Amino acid sequence: MQFFLAFILAAPLIGAAAALLPAPPGLKGKSPEQAVLRHGVTVTAVILAAAIALTLGFDHDTPARFQATTDISWIQALNVRIHLGIDGISLPLLLMTALLFFLCALYSYYKLPEGPSPKAFVALLLVLEAGTLATFAVLDLLLFFLAFEMVLIPMYFLIARWGGAQRQAAAWKFILFTLLGSVVMLLGLLLIGLNSGTFDMVALASDNGRELTHTTQILAVLAIGIGLAVKTPMWPLHSWLPDAHTAAPTVGSVLLAGVLLKMGTYGFVRILLPITPGGMQTFAPYLGAFAAIGIVYGSLACLALARKGNKGDLKRLIAYSSVGHMGFVLLGIATMTPTGVNGALFANIAHGLITGLLFFLVGALKDRYGTADLDTLAGATGAALYGRAPRLGAFLAFAAVASLGLPGLAGFWGEMLALFGAFDPAEGLSRPAFLTYMAIGGLGTLLTAGYLLIVVRRVCMGDPKAKSAAPAALPDIQHYEFAAWTPLVALTVLAGLWPAVLLGLTDPAVQKLLAGGNS
Repeated sequence: MQFFLAFILAAPLIGAAAALLPAPPGLKGKSPEQAVLRHGVTVTAVILAAAIALTLGFDHDTPARFQATTDISWIQALNVRIHLGIDGISLPLLLMTALLFFLCALYSYYKLPEGPSPKAFVALLLVLEAGTLATFAVLDLLLFFLAFEMVLIPMYFLIARWGGAQRQAAAWKFILFTLLGSVVMLLGLLLIGLNSGTFDMVALASDNGRELTHTTQILAVLAIGIGLAVKTPMWPLHSWLPDAHTAAPTVGSVLLAGVLLKMGTYGFVRILLPITPGGMQTFAPYLGAFAAIGIVYGSLACLALARKGNKGDLKRLIAYSSVGHMGFVLLGIATMTPTGVNGALFANIAHGLITGLLFFLVGALKDRYGTADLDTLAGATGAALYGRAPRLGAFLAFAAVASLGLPGLAGFWGEMLALFGAFDPAEGLSRPAFLTYMAIGGLGTLLTAGYLLIVVRRVCMGDPKAKSAAPAALPDIQHYEFAAWTPLVALTVLAGLWPAVLLGLTDPAVQKLLAGGNS
């Protein structure tokens, strides 16, 4: 188990370095470009296999206990250790990350975005994977910060070099927002470590903030929370997200939504809830308020983009939908209850699977039409996918109804549990305030259904007034697209029909985390 976890974290970096080397003569295939893309698929497949082996070897009877641990002294002067481990909270995120990177590498093998050298693309993709996997596996505050920052440069270049229109501006906005948030977050992490005498997250969680004064906890939550909120992203710190998604290549959007956004909410659960419970209780009502506003704001922005004549970009619409969906995650965390936090973790996984699938589908539409403009897709020359590419239309309709939270699919359980948590928040929190947030969240689910059904009607059925136009031939789903998308569909159905698979992992770990490290 220790070997598998260390291998999962080291393999992407080794693979990134190997990607920059000349391919051996026997492995070049038709061209060096094909060889390096095959290398990316192979490395991510091996990492996914190791993650599956780690999952099979995980003791599912004790998911609250950290397993596959490594604890080695690194910087003695600061008492910083290379401390690794996984529990029921981090294991699903680790596995989903490995899966999404493999699917993106497979998709890129057949549909590489236009840009510079494929070697650089594969190397950056693997460095990005190393940073995201490490974020979910490290148990030291400074290591967490290093892993958290490690993803910024690769994602910046993926947007700036392989993105679409306005990619430079979007890349700069992404990195400036996240870097500024990270600087503030580092101050909060140092405040905790220097005041408690350790950066070890397990020891700090077990202490449950007893070594930190209330003022220190409030300052730490404010500083760390800002950095995590930018990455989540939480309204009103979200403005970098729509531009980044719109400009990013398809796989960049999939990874940004499916993996990178989860790093922020994971930090709230892993660091702030157990280490600074007093500070979190002070700020929880405000976090809940921002979350509720974000739910409605994201939905209203999507409704505006979906209206006919507004020239709404479908990628931008899905980006704004992420603001709303992540609002449910933050609302669940703000309740500080096992129900709410379990809902937040479930919604995290569901959003990664469903929104990753949506961005794959929109990328396929953009490749076929050269645009993601909704008016164009729904007009006389538009998609009308049910008649022209029925399998593509079916996949898009499935992803949309999963995203709106249809019971029986993964999107339902997390948002429902977050609302249940708001109905009965933790002791000491204002129940009337959280009942208000619950009502606003319920309104958000209705608005979400509204804009997603509008998108399905317009893109899958086309413009009724344009029915007389001759139908244009449209390539339906290709074999590589089917291979990249089907696992996401299957997992969305599995998690929706059998939520106990995921909740059985997270619930014992959440119970222990909220109890201050005590089972």
